[in-house]
Amino acid sequence: MEIRDLIVTPVVIIWILLAAYFLRPRFTDEITLRYFLPALIVKILGALALGFVYQFYYNGGDTFNYHTHGSRHVWEAVVESPINGFTFFFRKALDYEGIYKYASKIYFFRDPNSLVVVKIAAFFDLFTFSSYSATAVLFACFSFVGAWCLFVTFYRQYPVFHFQIAVSTLFIPSVIFWGSGILKDTIVVSCLGIATYQFYKFFSEKRISIFSLIVLVVSLYLIYSIKKFILQAYIPSVMVWVGSQNLARIRSGLIKAMIIPFMAVVVIYSAYYSVLKVGEGDTKYSLDKIAETAKVTAYDIRYWTGKDAGSGYSLGELDGSFTSLLRMAPAAINVSLFRPYLWEIKNPLMLLSALEGLAFLVIVIYVFFKKGIFVWRACKDPNTIFAMVFALSFAFAIGVSTFNFGTLARYKIPLLPFFALALVLIKNYSENNKPTKPE
Repeated sequence: MEIRDLIVTPVVIIWILLAAYFLRPRFTDEITLRYFLPALIVKILGALALGFVYQFYYNGGDTFNYHTHGSRHVWEAVVESPINGFTFFFRKALDYEGIYKYASKIYFFRDPNSLVVVKIAAFFDLFTFSSYSATAVLFACFSFVGAWCLFVTFYRQYPVFHFQIAVSTLFIPSVIFWGSGILKDTIVVSCLGIATYQFYKFFSEKRISIFSLIVLVVSLYLIYSIKKFILQAYIPSVMVWVGSQNLARIRSGLIKAMIIPFMAVVVIYSAYYSVLKVGEGDTKYSLDKIAETAKVTAYDIRYWTGKDAGSGYSLGELDGSFTSLLRMAPAAINVSLFRPYLWEIKNPLMLLSALEGLAFLVIVIYVFFKKGIFVWRACKDPNTIFAMVFALSFAFAIGVSTFNFGTLARYKIPLLPFFALALVLIKNYSENNKPTKPE
């Protein structure tokens, strides 16, 4: 934190809140109006809190490497020589030509995925005089946009459950904390919300426009550029979502029975092809290397980069085969959704994850208790299927490849809103009571 933060950040926050206040009527109705500003404010507070924790608790970390040791040098280059400085935005990793003086100081200039975040932070720096806190606030605004898109997607379909949907998409504590500041996770989580809203407009509302298509492509491209493995869980889930929506529109049971095998083949092949294409050109995420990548990543985080964190866990021995991954699937999903348990807490930040995991566990037990043997009927809803498929598949992917609770707390935030939404839909599902009017 510097003097510029104390000067610039309050001005940026005031302008953002004023803009939000005047724009609110365009994006809300009499029900959603109550959530708009509170959701934005908690995002801003989350971004600032993240900065304080990294500065005063961790004494540094990724968020400062993206900004203070990253985008700050781009801003300085733009101030000194706008022509040379702006060329940075079009450079690839390790392309030092003409900008070595500044690029050599950027911690993540060798990492293409992290460099995307540095460039986004550098763009925001142009409006904040490279104030860390003010730039973090702009990241929070972008995060809010994605969260609001996800909220609107499900609110339009289930207006009666507006409060539960708002909590699931806008007010999950760890998503607010880890998904609002200058981190990869903020960009990715926001883009997931934006992409989901665009897919909903295309396939459910049948509203297609050039602008929406551009927004969708940009969102998916940013996810691909930063954490492409998320798309390997998300795109197949969207395929299942679209397929189940089309199937749900068919009234005849006989026709459904005839078309289900064909549709299942189409969806499975499309999902397989999408995973194949996402990993194309990157040996780490190609289908024949995913298991080995999971092993290397898990052991690196557990025994090397995260060995001093004191919050490691193990699910068993990984040997780089799909068999070893599948064997750990139940434990991996469990660790992502419900752990660390209260008796596994080793530092203050783990308490947040532990309490959140406990809350999810209690809700799951409550939902299964309430629905009993009819819980699976609730899963006929295409939205429930989509949210649960993505949540569980991503929970498996990160649970088996992380082996560190601290890192897992950040990595798992993309799945939490979807898992919470699935629970809301299962809990409130009734074949004879389709919600149409908000409370």
